[in-house]
Amino acid sequence: MSRAPLVAIVGNPNTGKTTLFNHLTGARAKVGNYPGVTVERTVGRLTTPQGDLVQVLDVPGCYSLTASSPDERIAIDALLGRRGNPAPDLVLLVLDAASLERNLYLAMQLSELGLPLVVALNMTDAVEGAGGRLNAEALSEALGVPVVPTVATRTHGLDSLREALGGALKDPPRPRGWLWQPDAGLAADLDALAPVLGDAVPANATPDEARAVALWALMSIDESDDLDDVPAELRTRVLARLKAARAEGRDPDGEVAAARYAWIDAHAEGFIERPSTTRGFSDRVDSVLLHPVAGFAIFLLIMAALFQALFAWSDPFIGLIEDGVTVTADAVRGALAPGIAADFVADGLIAGVGNVLVFLPQILLLFIFIGVLEDSGYLARAAFLMDRVMNRIGLHGRAFVPMLSAYACAVPAIMATRTMERRRDRFLTMMVLPLTTCSARLPVYTLLIGALIPPTLVLGVVRTQSLVMVVMYLFGIGMALTAAAVLGRTVLKGERVPLLLELPAYRRPDPRSVGRLVFSRGKVFLREAGTVILVCTIILWGLLYFPRSSPEVEALEARAAVATAEAQATLETEIAGARLRNSYAGRLGHAIEPIIEPLGFDWKVGVGLIGAFAAREVFVSTMGVVFSLGADVDEESTPLRDHLREARDEDGMRAYTPLMALSLLVFFALACQCMSTLAAGKRETRSYRWPAFMFVYMTTLAWVCALVVYQGGRLLGFT
Repeated sequence: MSRAPLVAIVGNPNTGKTTLFNHLTGARAKVGNYPGVTVERTVGRLTTPQGDLVQVLDVPGCYSLTASSPDERIAIDALLGRRGNPAPDLVLLVLDAASLERNLYLAMQLSELGLPLVVALNMTDAVEGAGGRLNAEALSEALGVPVVPTVATRTHGLDSLREALGGALKDPPRPRGWLWQPDAGLAADLDALAPVLGDAVPANATPDEARAVALWALMSIDESDDLDDVPAELRTRVLARLKAARAEGRDPDGEVAAARYAWIDAHAEGFIERPSTTRGFSDRVDSVLLHPVAGFAIFLLIMAALFQALFAWSDPFIGLIEDGVTVTADAVRGALAPGIAADFVADGLIAGVGNVLVFLPQILLLFIFIGVLEDSGYLARAAFLMDRVMNRIGLHGRAFVPMLSAYACAVPAIMATRTMERRRDRFLTMMVLPLTTCSARLPVYTLLIGALIPPTLVLGVVRTQSLVMVVMYLFGIGMALTAAAVLGRTVLKGERVPLLLELPAYRRPDPRSVGRLVFSRGKVFLREAGTVILVCTIILWGLLYFPRSSPEVEALEARAAVATAEAQATLETEIAGARLRNSYAGRLGHAIEPIIEPLGFDWKVGVGLIGAFAAREVFVSTMGVVFSLGADVDEESTPLRDHLREARDEDGMRAYTPLMALSLLVFFALACQCMSTLAAGKRETRSYRWPAFMFVYMTTLAWVCALVVYQGGRLLGFT
């Protein structure tokens, strides 16, 4: 059975390419990966007016096809059908009419490759609204392919575009090819490469198309590239030609760019007529929003509002989900006979689903904010403002929004790193995001500080407890920045590149585009990260639940059988504590005690740490069960705080001291005590290796720092 024709949509970033893709395909998009890389490959379907079913591929935005970035390498592989990609039957090039001159550079490259082409001249409303005029017919004549004016955000011109795509698939339009001629030196370079191109050239390529592939090789291969599929003979020949060109005082890259832009400059006036130059709306707004002082202050206000809204607006929905999970679990317990089956469904399965759904409000809200900021054009400006600060420690300017979001939760923050183009920038940001103090750490901090840190005054003004809380937040961000600086120079070492980005015109966000982004991100989380969270929750439930019987449990059950109703309630709590101590998790807590004892922790804290892997705040309820207080205690629980203060070790000394509390606070600040974070990391990196590295480096760092705090404090005489 033959496959449906494939149309690849390409274009510069911020041309409305993805919006056009969304409108053409509707909600029928399938998200996968490009072969061999972790960049998403989004394929949708459309039916042409001629009745043909067509696959549509959304190629990552790129400014050229020279393989100087991951997105450009993916684009050229997708267009030429290399590295396991099917070759497209037609290319749909999306041009931003307001930035036509710059966009035409990519159009010329596609023309040189001889790929069947249709052009969507998008955002024509921006030009016409400013008093300009477009001549799509002249552009079509110059390129030799159909050109369809569109306004993707308003769906204008989409019917004509579908008609053009259907016709082009029946009778593929070939562009005019080379619109400029290389000089003698460059022509000699290309002729020298032709014999060694091998499989890089399609079998049915014309001589001009083969020459275009040779030009791609000449401009993409150099001493520092990371192309791993270039034949050795071709690489050797290219490097030799580049060396010879430099010896002659020639710069092939510069010659090509100059020749292409010379053609664009000579012909652009025939395609677009602009009004006399005036200071546009975007320029006037940028004079404020990009100001070193005023712009930064406005940026901080916007981020503060986003951060506050992320907490305030998501909390009610999180509460509703938690209440719904509780009500559902109670209903199941009431409907099923008491026993393992009821406990599994209520505490394992339903709780696991709840652990997945509880992240959705923050994830959806965060991507609403990101979608609005990106669609409006402000996100690129925020990256520009922050890059000067972030680049000093090796992070991308766009890392600031995920890092701020991580104060609410690392899971949506990790998913937000996909706004960064470079793989190295995304991975580095992901590796340090969990070190910022997320909201799940707050209950643990509140319990330990309230129970074990004395409420004394510092300098007669600030309470020690408040000071410790502030220091923990500062410690988290300080360690995140330090880790970024270290990892950026070691494990994720890479060349620091200056931030080069296009500042798009300000636009009103398209609700449909934002909605599709939010729906897509939510669906991906539920399908991939959610599956891992659910499985891990069920496994942890099993560790905390089995085995059910022990001599201590049997003795308590015998007492409960003859006890009064009032005494039974107390005994049931004691039975739960005994079962936890005897569970596999309890035994594991005892097993890891020699490892955590140097940090000041005992086996009870070890059990709490194991339970906290489901979610950090579970440490509080797990400690409640350990002390036979029940799982319904919270960080403000007076009995739990009293038990922590009054607990004694085998020598009759305090088991949990202020120094131990500081050690445990440091451990929680740095350890990767969150399976959901690891699941999100696995989903975004498409690998188990990076989440494993995250867990190992963070846990090792936590252990070492907690050891220094506890043992160093003891050496200094603290308790």
